[in-house]
Formats: sequence, structure tokens, C-alpha cells
Amino acid sequence: MSRRCLLLLGSLVFSASASLGCHHPQMKPDYSRALPEGAPALRKVTEASQMPDLASAFNAQTPALSEAIDKSLRWFAIPSTTQFYPLQPEGITHAQARASVFALKALLGSSTSGAQFQQRVQQEFDLWMSVGWNDKGVVLYTGYYTPIFTASRSCTDEYRYPLYQTPGDLVIDPASGAVKGRDMGGGRLEPYPTRAQIEHFPQLLGLKGRELVWMKDKFDAFIVQVQGSAQLKLTDGTTMNIGYAGSNGLDYASVNKQLVADGKLDPDHANLQAMIAFFHAHPEQLDQYLDQDPRYVFFKEYNNPEWPAGSLGFQVTPLRSLATDKRIFPRGCVTVAASNTPQAGQAPPVVTDKFTFCQLSLDQDTGGAIRAPGRADIYYGIGPEAGAAAGLQFAEGRLYYLLLKPERVNFWLDQMPAPPTARQPRRTTK
Repeated sequence: MSRRCLLLLGSLVFSASASLGCHHPQMKPDYSRALPEGAPALRKVTEASQMPDLASAFNAQTPALSEAIDKSLRWFAIPSTTQFYPLQPEGITHAQARASVFALKALLGSSTSGAQFQQRVQQEFDLWMSVGWNDKGVVLYTGYYTPIFTASRSCTDEYRYPLYQTPGDLVIDPASGAVKGRDMGGGRLEPYPTRAQIEHFPQLLGLKGRELVWMKDKFDAFIVQVQGSAQLKLTDGTTMNIGYAGSNGLDYASVNKQLVADGKLDPDHANLQAMIAFFHAHPEQLDQYLDQDPRYVFFKEYNNPEWPAGSLGFQVTPLRSLATDKRIFPRGCVTVAASNTPQAGQAPPVVTDKFTFCQLSLDQDTGGAIRAPGRADIYYGIGPEAGAAAGLQFAEGRLYYLLLKPERVNFWLDQMPAPPTARQPRRTTK
């Protein structure tokens, strides 16, 4: 999904946060650490000390939560979504995931207090917790949003940095949305070129004429790619909503992290403001660093109410849609995000398991930088205010999934109405 403002924004941030419990003093958190092959991303919670505060999560519900739940239910009603289940090695089935979302909505509607809700959830559901980056459940929560920029439909002296539409030779799996490569003819596929190759040799790659819009600033264009969506105020007086349409299929590499590694940024203040200041002072180094991120995102215009869409194809909901690694977590499911939200001008607080932020969310999106069990991104909305809030979200916590006990799945499936004919949105895999 979906950075213009001079703020700390999760997808671009690289700094050590305060500990959840304690890290070894010499050990820097590696939130992007991948799971060992075949290892589970979720672990069933059995200790009372690791249970989230479900009563607080109930009390923090808003109409937006119901809207987000309904979007997940609409997604689960699409027959093709069964391809993403069962999720192994945990063995989570499509029926269990779908019934869990329905049951959670029913309990929210019929519970009269937070205490009653917590008791009923514990009776009906198993709680599963992410193993986190360190196998101890520590997850870094960051924030993302949809920025607003100015842009032009045509190239000018002022607007000369393009955002491209999906190229014709990009081969994408129609079922999963995964990038298979570049069509070289004769049935031969090759990996799609890197960011550096795309930006420096667009004509050789057949991208001339595929420009969707032109941006004023190259770093702004990069920010839109990291966020995955933007609202553009065009020079002709119109507004264009754009969103993810595909990528070159290569993994994201943090520019911020490389700047820190090279000693260009202070690791304790390595936020977007520091990046912008650095590149304004050293514009000759912009290409050098952006070229080190091989991932490139393509865009399309959205003229439907599902903009900005998450990876499920439905509109993401501010503060209720979560982006996670869809290779290892069950998409569409209800989560409990337990964390802390730092205040403006303050460093992330030292935290324990007593969180100041605990709310129900839906796992409805993903992102190029969200690729491990130790990362999660909270969607904050559209525009500068959302960006300001997203910029403050940088804190450790725990990530839980609410899944019905296996023996309760059939009961709740029987309560569900027959699904109406569902119109499947175009998939957006990020």
C-alpha cells in the first residue's frame, strides 16, 4: 500500500526500538528476520500472562471495526479464496478462518461488556500469537498511510519523474497475483529488471508510453512506491486516485537502513525527516541509494469505492486494517494488535506486556517491507493528518489471531447465512 511529510514512517524506518521485556544489550533487534524453513509463524497461547486485554479491545471498538469485518467476510465468500488455505504448518483451514470472523462479529454484537466479551471469546476461540522476530513474540508495529501529492499527466520541466503502469511483458500468476517474470517470447521467462534498470533504461525495457503520471520530486515518487497508493492533485485541476497494480517481484531493501550502515544517518534519529534532509543536502547521492532497493511498483488509476485497496482487493480501513506477511499469516482474519503508541517528540517507551494500545484489527494488506513474523503495519488513512499519526507509530508489541476452537467451527458455520453471489475484486498482491 500506501510519504511526503517530514515524519517517521514505518516502512522507511530503521532504528532500534525499546525492548519488550529485555533484549541482550549487545543484540540489536532484527525485525525482518525470516522464519526458519518449515517453522510455524504462530504459536497457540497457553499462558495467562501472554493473553491480550480483550476487554479493552472490546471497549475500543468503533463502527469502522464492523466495516472492516464485513469486508473480510465479503472476501471469504469469494470461492477462489480457498486457494490460500489451509495455512501450514498450523493447519488453519478456510472454513475455520471464515467462521472465526463471523463468530467474532456475532460476539461483538451480543456482548454487553468487555468482561463478558473476553469470557465468551476465551470459551469459543483459541488465541494464536506471532512468534515474532526473536521467537519470543516481539513484533515491531509501524504505520502507513495514503499520501497526497501534486502531479502532472504530461512530462514538463517541473514534473519529470514518472510512475509507470504495468508493463505488457510482466507475467503475473492470475490466481495468486505473484510475479512470475518478464516474457521474453517463445515461452521464455526471465526475472524482471531491477529498480535501477527500470529508472535508467526505461526505453530499452519498453516502458516509454507506459507513464501514468509525472511527479515533481524523485524521492516523492519513491515514497509513493513504498506506500503503494496516493491521491494526486493534478495540474489540470482534477484529482486522480492511484494504487498498486503490480511489481517487478523483487524484495524490498531498506534505503534508510543502508544510510545508517554507511554512517550517513544517526541510528537513533534515522527517520524520514532525516532522509529528506540528507538527500536535499546531497542530491547527487539520491540515485546511488535508491538504486540499492531493487523492488519497483507499478500503478493504475482507481475509480471505484474500493480505493485504497489492500491485498484482499477491498478498501482498507483506518486503524482497523493491518498489513502483514501473507506468506506466513492467515489473510482476512481478526487480529488483536497489542502495542504502545509513542507521543510526538518522544522516543519509543520501554514497555512490558502492559500495553497502551490494544485493539481488534483485520489482516487485510501486505507490503514490500512487511516480510517476516516480526513486522506489522497499521493503516492510518489518507492525507497529512493520517501521515502524522502513522509517523508516530513505531513500537514493539504482540500480534494475536483469534481462531475458533476446531470443535466450534461447524456450529458457527451453521449460523452463517448462505453467501450472496460475490463479485470478486481484482487482486492486488503487494
